[in-house]
Amino acid sequence: MKRLVGAGLLMWVAACRPGTRSERAPADAPPPPAAASLATSSPDVTAHASAIYDAGASVAVAASVDGAALRAKNLARLKTDRSAVTLLRAEPGPAAALDLGRRICEAVVPQRPKETPVLLKPNIGGFDWFKDPEKNAGDDGIHGRTTDPEFVRGVVRCLHARGHRHITIAEGWGATHKDWERLVRVSGYEKMAREEGVPLVAMDDDGVFDVLGDAPGRPLGVSGMEGTHVPTLLVPKILAEHLAHGMFLSLPKIKAHRFGVLSMSVKGMQGTVMLSDASPAFRQKWRMHRELNPYLDAQKKKLPEDRAAYVAALEAFAERMADVLEIEAPDAVLAEGAPAMGGDGFQKLWPSAESVAIGGTNPVLVDRVGAAFMGLWKNEQLGQVLGGHTTSPLLETAARRFGIDLSSPEVVGNGAALLDAPRPVHFVGMAPFAIHSDDTPPTPPGRFADRSSGAGTRELPERPTAHAAPLGADTINIDGHADEAAWQRAAKITWDTDYAGHPSGIVTHARFLYGPPGLYALFELEGAGLHVDRSRPVAIERVKLYEEDCVEIFLTTDPARRQHYYEIELGPFGHFFDIDVDREAKTSDAAWSSGARVVASQDEVAHTATIEAALTAKEIAAALVPGADLPLGLFRMEGVSPRSFLAWSPPRTAQPNFHVPEAFGDLVLDR
Repeated sequence: MKRLVGAGLLMWVAACRPGTRSERAPADAPPPPAAASLATSSPDVTAHASAIYDAGASVAVAASVDGAALRAKNLARLKTDRSAVTLLRAEPGPAAALDLGRRICEAVVPQRPKETPVLLKPNIGGFDWFKDPEKNAGDDGIHGRTTDPEFVRGVVRCLHARGHRHITIAEGWGATHKDWERLVRVSGYEKMAREEGVPLVAMDDDGVFDVLGDAPGRPLGVSGMEGTHVPTLLVPKILAEHLAHGMFLSLPKIKAHRFGVLSMSVKGMQGTVMLSDASPAFRQKWRMHRELNPYLDAQKKKLPEDRAAYVAALEAFAERMADVLEIEAPDAVLAEGAPAMGGDGFQKLWPSAESVAIGGTNPVLVDRVGAAFMGLWKNEQLGQVLGGHTTSPLLETAARRFGIDLSSPEVVGNGAALLDAPRPVHFVGMAPFAIHSDDTPPTPPGRFADRSSGAGTRELPERPTAHAAPLGADTINIDGHADEAAWQRAAKITWDTDYAGHPSGIVTHARFLYGPPGLYALFELEGAGLHVDRSRPVAIERVKLYEEDCVEIFLTTDPARRQHYYEIELGPFGHFFDIDVDREAKTSDAAWSSGARVVASQDEVAHTATIEAALTAKEIAAALVPGADLPLGLFRMEGVSPRSFLAWSPPRTAQPNFHVPEAFGDLVLDR
């Protein structure tokens, strides 16, 4: 990364780190909203949300909405909507969520006039609170539980391609505004929304979103709720407006839920709930399942478990959520499962072997297909522990309310065949029971093991080791051919894994030698697309080489200062870029030189390339002491669309990021 300092402004600019490409508009990205609708370009989630949002005239009348009219409209639509549910599958990998978001949107979102405002509600709030990834094996408490922002990005791009320019991303929130800002920053939603030119808001009355701009979070009363299980229900103003004259799309994460059994369309509506029982209304969501509290208190006191009370609490919650769905039924549901998540939805997680998206215009049928995919439809073991409920009571109750037959929904899409055989199931309840179809252990979030082959977990070394052989009396001619005998003495390392540890099929080999005047590196690339601007001279440092194909060496010369390392990028045509990075001091120096001599050769027919380099910087040469053990990261950027981010020692971050020195391997200098 480069740190630019000028006129009091500090700005981080990425240098050949994964994710950098997405920080600039990709070549195939749609244009941003018209300038007239962009009141500010600030990334601040408060100003960015309210200042940009424009959904037309408010439909609120005397601070309330007509619940009876909404209920009648939604009941009539869903009772007759028997459209197919689409189940799409994508190859697991860094581009899966983006690809699925765009494809499921194209498949199921109704065509509306391009001036129609669109509200996207992902699942952002259902996380395991904030965790320090460095102390929790890469787990930040958020990823794996929430809708992947890249999936939402795919939906936004689909809508932009249709001409929609009034798009808002919104989620309900139940904590402080400061925590909301932290959540959207850590989850990646703030960055994604800024890049795609869409506002991002919290639907809450926290004294910020309910008073700023046109008050998108202001709670509106709902008439006609007297005979329901939620007579005090309120609707966020931004949602009420879209229900009246816009399009409302629900984008839940496909996951098990320790209380609701399944968290998709119906359970996901909990994020919109505000209740007038107390102030502030947005912090009253817990009242939707208030009967659960006595059960939990009894468990804490280690009293005999009352399973009947637990089931009754779940049934009451299901009735209330069905009431909410009657008022706020989305026009379509686009559910993300890249991967879907079994377990309890919070601490114990089992990612699905496949990356999927499930969508449709009937949220109840979408949940029915999602339950089958998760192994939670007609599950007899579940019925034994939940008083006869063989699937989520939320799904059963919603189907009864809307008169929907769940027996055999039509399923289409390239993933439909996944339901032809019994699905694996991993469910951990809030009550003391669990259901598992096999003995696969949970996967710690942030370090999801590879399951893309369907053959189980692929074990990878936590910190791999490379060896550099002493050059001795031999010599190396840097000519891109690597035909000297000395290279045969150097141990070869090979990898095809991406940043998350998934095999990519794109193979890279590397060897190292050391001796005067420095460190010699050899890379042999298979599956090389050779996506490089060949018109640029190789004798001059290639700025923005990271935007093209390249390999990368991250080398720490002082193991006691792991956060300080040198990044050297080498292209398959001999281009180079190098930089001194100190994450502890939060500085970087692009003026630093590795003293690189680089020559490469290519075979465009065989899609291979050989890169030979000598790194002669004094800092590197001084660290080349026989027996030394230096932290080392080896990476490769390959392709255009999709872009592959390959790593010898995968950082296993939620999004591509090579700058994780804790995940570096080791370079041992043999004696």
